[in-house]
Amino acid sequence: MSDTILELKEANIFQKENLVLNEVTLEVKKGEFVYLIGKTGSGKSSFMKTLYGDIPLKQGSGSIVDFDLEKLQEKDIPYLRRKLGIVFQDFKLLPDRNINNNLKFVLRATGWKDPIKMNAQIESVLGKVGMKTKGFKFPHELSGGEQQRIAIARALLNDPELIIADEPTGNLDPQTSVEVMKVLQDINQAGRTILMATHDYALILKFPSKTLKCDGGKVFEVVQRAV
Repeated sequence: MSDTILELKEANIFQKENLVLNEVTLEVKKGEFVYLIGKTGSGKSSFMKTLYGDIPLKQGSGSIVDFDLEKLQEKDIPYLRRKLGIVFQDFKLLPDRNINNNLKFVLRATGWKDPIKMNAQIESVLGKVGMKTKGFKFPHELSGGEQQRIAIARALLNDPELIIADEPTGNLDPQTSVEVMKVLQDINQAGRTILMATHDYALILKFPSKTLKCDGGKVFEVVQRAV
């Protein structure tokens, strides 16, 4: 396993037939925390979707967690996604089952069989996000911030090499956003690589880190300066 978790070279990223980002060249190394910023419509979501196989990479080259994005086939996508943890803005928890069963559902879907190992893994990831006592609650019984912590726990289930967080604080108030960011920071400091798309510049100033910007069809690194 190389030190590079994600690399794109001269990658052109399309949304259907439209070129949204051109000649993207970048590298994310193991253990980095990288923000992806840019206005709505600047190509952030298309960029993220290309990384987890929702949008094929047709031009240029790219690799993510040792998968070649150019050669990625439909059958490879579930295996790619097991090496990624994906956190969405809208939590995507199943409303008809409690948190433990939400997490169990993911483990079964990704090939886990042993109930003792599954329970231990669920307890472990809930502990990492400060939600150990909430396993028997249903999603509607939790606040937005708690639901997002569960979504982060779910992303950790298969011990991913990279966590892709797409606007994880987009639906949260500022105080809760800071709490969720602290969880992500702890996970990053424990050695996990995180790529996070965000609109929240206050968070970036509070938790500065490497920042990539989508603008004018390009992706480039920017230096954040405190305002």
